[in-house]
Amino acid sequence: MVENSPITKTISLETYGIRNARVHYQLTAEELHEETIRLGQGKETNFGALAINTGKFTGRSPKDRFIVKDEVTKDRVWWGDINIPFDPDKFDKLYDKVTQYLSKKEVYARDAYACAEKGYQLNIRVINEFPWSNMFAFNMFLRPSEEQLENFKEDWLIVNAPGFLANPETDGTRQENFAILNFSKKIALIGGTGYTGEIKKGIFSALNFILPVYKNTLPMHCSANVGKDGNTAIFFGLSGTGKTTLSADPNRKLIGDDEHGWTEDNVIFNFEGGCYAKVINLSEENEPDIYHAIKPGAILENVVVDEDGNVDFANTSITQNTRVSYPIDHIENIQEPSSGKNPKNIFFLTADAFGVLPPISKLTPGQAAYHFISGYTAKVAGTEAGIDEPVPSFSACFGAPFMPLHPTEYAEMLSAKMTAADVNVWLVNTGWTGGPYGTGTRMKLRYTRAMISAALDGKLKNAEFEKHEIFGLLMPTSCGGVPAEVLNPRNTWGNKEAYDQKARQLSGYFKENFKKFERFANEEILQGAPID
Repeated sequence: MVENSPITKTISLETYGIRNARVHYQLTAEELHEETIRLGQGKETNFGALAINTGKFTGRSPKDRFIVKDEVTKDRVWWGDINIPFDPDKFDKLYDKVTQYLSKKEVYARDAYACAEKGYQLNIRVINEFPWSNMFAFNMFLRPSEEQLENFKEDWLIVNAPGFLANPETDGTRQENFAILNFSKKIALIGGTGYTGEIKKGIFSALNFILPVYKNTLPMHCSANVGKDGNTAIFFGLSGTGKTTLSADPNRKLIGDDEHGWTEDNVIFNFEGGCYAKVINLSEENEPDIYHAIKPGAILENVVVDEDGNVDFANTSITQNTRVSYPIDHIENIQEPSSGKNPKNIFFLTADAFGVLPPISKLTPGQAAYHFISGYTAKVAGTEAGIDEPVPSFSACFGAPFMPLHPTEYAEMLSAKMTAADVNVWLVNTGWTGGPYGTGTRMKLRYTRAMISAALDGKLKNAEFEKHEIFGLLMPTSCGGVPAEVLNPRNTWGNKEAYDQKARQLSGYFKENFKKFERFANEEILQGAPID
């Protein structure tokens, strides 16, 4: 234990089994920044932001994420490689070990909540071994007022102990690290990993069960913004597809950049109070909103910082998954509170490294459900010697690792909501055109922004469309600010036969991936598949 800290705010954690700990409660971001430096766990950059290293784990560990299988979950959770069952008795014993480990230590506790819309608020108490983990919770969850704190009672507890290492032989884990959700006891137990994303994704996963099962609300791994006309737009997309960049629009107010709910009253609300953005190759020119959000109060993760505090955003020697977390009010153009009404456009973003999907296409309800369940993007392979072919990547509902229910349950909710609200759904390829990765070029950001703006303004709704011969997608034949030949990807390839061959190859990947969902999908969803 470190003595002589000037910080005195405290509470007792005895009720959770954490005894004789020195508890720092509800510290400010500035205080947690100072604590991190005092303990030698981080350094200050020339942005004024805190830089920390999460240790061995610089990303989530999906194979070490578990859900306790009990009366609440056994018949509702989609068990398998994503939702791995954990024994209730093993959980209790492991929880006792973790709380014993945290006893007599210096720990950091805070009360916060998720879900910006009243009636959906989930109160959270977070207990962290490290001050920077607690600062992350301050950034990413919603921050209660002093009045709200007076009678605060948590709905969920997060216990986060990166320094505790499990014993797989006795504790029931796969290896030393773990992230376990217990829906009966309403606890997220995280150990053996310092990666902060496990904290926010634990609560996201919990809400992905709670909201559809108990609140008739669709949880979504998406960003959202609202225009001056009050219409809300939703952006789904996996990492690297442009979700954060494209939702940060100077002409629209940002609701949130990652996790939202869609209520039965057609309200879209943010789960979070902050943003967690990738910063690999970050520049002020390309992503000014994120760049300017890196200031005191922000946390840079696993970036390379020199002795003078300069950050090298291009350096991936620690990880390619370099990140920044910051409170949402570090972005200037935000919606307050973080909710919007009247959703009218949904964008599925994909970075197609095969270079065959249209830059924008309009989806039927069946296609929307099919592509939502598929959750396609492509990884650029090239990071391994001798491999230059793109690798398809499918993540159901654009967030499979966080979805406890079967993907078709979320897809059917989405279909019902988009039909009832008369929402347009668009598939947007932010990836390659004119050929696959290595031959073609990345879609110009200004073209993508022009197409999205045209969709938001209603200019594409009644445009003339042509049907893609292999995927059956409706492609606009014209769009202001975009060369006409770009709109049909086949036109951008010099070798048309090579395009057809590559498109059929990708179509085959889609169909093969969807086989595991076919018996759960209704006829409308099945009709949304590629036609060739």
